[in-house]
Amino acid sequence: MKSPLTGSDTTYDVLGIGFGPSNLALAIAIDEHNATLPADRRINALFLERQPRFGWHRGMLIDDATMQVSFLKDLVTLRDPASDFSFLCFLRERGRLVDFLNQKTLFPLRVEFHEYFEWAAERVRHLVAYDHEVTAIDPVRDDTGTVTHFEVVCRDPERPDRHVTHRARDISVAVGLEPHVPPGVELSERIWHNSQLLPRVTELATTGTPVRRAVVLGAGQSAAETVDYLHRSFPEAEVCAVFAKYGYTPADDSPFANRIFDPQAVDVYFVAPSEVKQSLFDYHRSTNYSVVDMELIEALYATAYQEKVTGRERLRFLNVSRIRDVALRRDGGLDVAVEFLPTGERRVLEADVLVHATGYRPRDLTALLGEASKVCLRDDGDAIRVSRDHRVETAPDVAAGIYVQGGTEHTHGLTSTLLSTTAIRAGEIHRSLLARRTASV
Repeated sequence: MKSPLTGSDTTYDVLGIGFGPSNLALAIAIDEHNATLPADRRINALFLERQPRFGWHRGMLIDDATMQVSFLKDLVTLRDPASDFSFLCFLRERGRLVDFLNQKTLFPLRVEFHEYFEWAAERVRHLVAYDHEVTAIDPVRDDTGTVTHFEVVCRDPERPDRHVTHRARDISVAVGLEPHVPPGVELSERIWHNSQLLPRVTELATTGTPVRRAVVLGAGQSAAETVDYLHRSFPEAEVCAVFAKYGYTPADDSPFANRIFDPQAVDVYFVAPSEVKQSLFDYHRSTNYSVVDMELIEALYATAYQEKVTGRERLRFLNVSRIRDVALRRDGGLDVAVEFLPTGERRVLEADVLVHATGYRPRDLTALLGEASKVCLRDDGDAIRVSRDHRVETAPDVAAGIYVQGGTEHTHGLTSTLLSTTAIRAGEIHRSLLARRTASV
């Protein structure tokens, strides 16, 4: 769909780069703000998204997988419980509110929460230009040498060989995480990252490609979900889980530990010395990193034990192990060399599929910002400095602002890349934008 905003000469108050849940929450905050004001007092905003439509981890929308965060931590509720962009309002419109409540759960299906995101994104469609991949962000100076705005260059969706430039006084960068694989790994038709799980499995089923053995590397929630999904999807195949731990580690979702995700925890983390920040991060890794829901751990163990009883073991766990080498066989399959770490003993698994469920990492802000990164200030560890309102600290001669959502664990803590404080963060950025706009008048 062609955006009505393409080619506009407008200088926007804020330009969003990326349109996942974070910038979607910001777009909602801006839209609700604008709805109550005359045109001359509204925030003029545009959000650019390289995908042709809204999508959030589509490759892992397993039919029975549930969210690991309460539905009350949706796009708006913690910022404004009365907002009609809430998950509960979505359920009411879909006619499922009472049915959902009867489940007595705080954790909806991931598929349903994605449907909620799509519903919300469609309601602010007038603020979004899809199929717009950003290729450059350039600071623009006035006659006094002050950076007054940014020019954001993106590919023209109608003519990929041409570019379209948008101008904005402030930008909000929220491009999400990128799949991480071990160094030297090259993805292919047989070697995937789990972010492509569903389309890859569908492709194998459609082409009739036989899967006799699948190997999954990783010990976190997505790895365990991938193991379970492959085991169910290929009922004749053996599925081998490889990880360096002795077993899956349960996620710590106890009430006190979960306070690390409270909005107030961001305030505490932000002002803490660097060594305290690191301690907090280390203490609470078990709330999010390389951990698995206990229910899934127990289900996988029960399945493995049942297969052992019946004498047909398809689900295998190669613990305290690492993959040391992968070779392509002439028949198109893979030879996966797995080392048992305590003894150094190696075994080669003939596999048809190798899935790296090895997590995600924040995108490189320096590379993403390009020329604009040169006006950003950095800390002693060469990380970009970010203020409490999520705005990058810039050189004194920069009046334009750069907000970042995600990639700020070094300043704002564990919630930086999670949904837990998405609504709160959107409200904080929205208030900061308003304050800066008022100050410039």
